Amino acid sequence: MSIGELRWYGKRFDSQWNEMRLVIISDVHYGNPLFSMSHFARTLDFIVRNENVYTFLNGDLLETATKSSKGNVYRQVMPPRQQRDEIIDLLKPIKHKIIGMTTGNHEMRLADADADFSEDISKALEVPYRPEGMTLKISFGDGNRRTKGKPWVFKGYCTHGYGGARTKAAKAVKVERIAAYVSGDFFAMSHDHDVNVASLTSLKMDERGRPDTGHPGFVTGLMTAVNAKLIKTNAYLKWGEYSEMGGFAPVNLSTPVIWLLTPKSEKWNETADKPEKGIKVLV
Repeated sequence: MSIGELRWYGKRFDSQWNEMRLVIISDVHYGNPLFSMSHFARTLDFIVRNENVYTFLNGDLLETATKSSKGNVYRQVMPPRQQRDEIIDLLKPIKHKIIGMTTGNHEMRLADADADFSEDISKALEVPYRPEGMTLKISFGDGNRRTKGKPWVFKGYCTHGYGGARTKAAKAVKVERIAAYVSGDFFAMSHDHDVNVASLTSLKMDERGRPDTGHPGFVTGLMTAVNAKLIKTNAYLKWGEYSEMGGFAPVNLSTPVIWLLTPKSEKWNETADKPEKGIKVLV
């Protein structure tokens, strides 16, 4: 397999679960003077306290300001190496609940020095790491398609993100673009420090065809709707300094929770329709 080639990572969870929750941790910017430890601590505590809550690390965990980068190297509250070591210590209590990790543009500031602090963090926490993005296959529960021993399977793609954008539409369209390139049930992108959730519906062939009575030798069938969630994630930075001076809007510090639902979930009856499986995002 070539370096950088897209691959997927899968994990099988408890067969007794009827639902699962996933939290995307990104844009922590640990070391930035405006980092909100209180919001970050609440996210970590939420993951620790709940059995079926897991997380994915999606880049810019560190501020990593350098003399040649954006941001003020003299204003960050500690040097990059200390940022790396302290974020590892903060994440260690949930290391068994991290299912994967990417990197962010802030960590990539050290690429010219042949340093990858995201890789260092992933090794310390013993989690799969792919800097560009990661495709996930999450399996849990039992009785999918009324079959004993068959789990429910959810597929997603997470990547840090890229570029600049100011309006919600410009930020959201970037994750919609990714959904055109990779198939999945949910897509999570960070970087823009703005929570946004949208649905994307496409049509696929229902393989259960039947003979077309009007045209001998042909088979016909229906098209089935496939729904995916497009998710832009939050940051843990208060408004001020670079964001304020650059005219960027204040960000939502609340962490979205992605619910992966099966028909056996208590939340299943809160929806009017009954698809094969469901995904809700709560902010």
